[in-house]
Amino acid sequence: MTAVLVAAGAFLMTLIGGFVAQRTGDRRHLVLGFAAGLMLGVVAFDLLPEALHQAPGEVHGVPQALLMFAVGFLTIHVVERAVAIHRGHEGEYAEHTHGHQHGHSHRSGHQGVGLTAALALVGHSVMDGFAIGAAFQAGSTVGTVVAIAVVAHDFADGFNTYTITRLYGNNRRRALTLLAADALAPVSGAAITLAFTIPEHLLGLYLGFFSGFLLYLATSDILPEAHSPHPSRSTLLCTVAGVGFMWLVIGFAN
Repeated sequence: MTAVLVAAGAFLMTLIGGFVAQRTGDRRHLVLGFAAGLMLGVVAFDLLPEALHQAPGEVHGVPQALLMFAVGFLTIHVVERAVAIHRGHEGEYAEHTHGHQHGHSHRSGHQGVGLTAALALVGHSVMDGFAIGAAFQAGSTVGTVVAIAVVAHDFADGFNTYTITRLYGNNRRRALTLLAADALAPVSGAAITLAFTIPEHLLGLYLGFFSGFLLYLATSDILPEAHSPHPSRSTLLCTVAGVGFMWLVIGFAN
């Protein structure tokens, strides 16, 4: 039951992260830059090392976790390109018949990508709950260390869930609904571990796939969007700060 109580702390941190993202107003470019840094930090310092640890087996000389990382990156890339091509044809038709009418960001047509990304973050948060539960099964000391790491970086999860959902044109209500789901996910994951645990190998493969997914969003979508209105040194500094923040959080937790 300790694991479920700790997961409740993760629930609160996720909500706090989401509400901080919601209150940023005209500093959106700084928020996006910071969010991209957080995502890069989570991938490099947390998800990939854990994936390699849990799925170290190799296929043709490459760790399975890294293969899944490439698959995750390419999967979201293919999905995005397919959507972009489809919308490109729609745009040509609309411009021919109605003139140039695209006042909104092209992201507004990619709501499904935003939902998929947010749902993937919810899935990751469920895995966070599993991690807490499994760690406490291994011992209270291990459980405490993992709990600190999870609770700290669930702030980033909440921040990113709200930011990504809104970035892709979803309304505020939908973003808040997904934020609530992301907040509840660690509690659900921890509760499930009271009954059973996931095979370590499958968890490692999932983390590798999710790492590629997040890295693509951070580098191909969020960073360009952050710099598109007015490329600035402050946005770049926010990205570096996001990476540094995750380094400190994970370093202290370990």
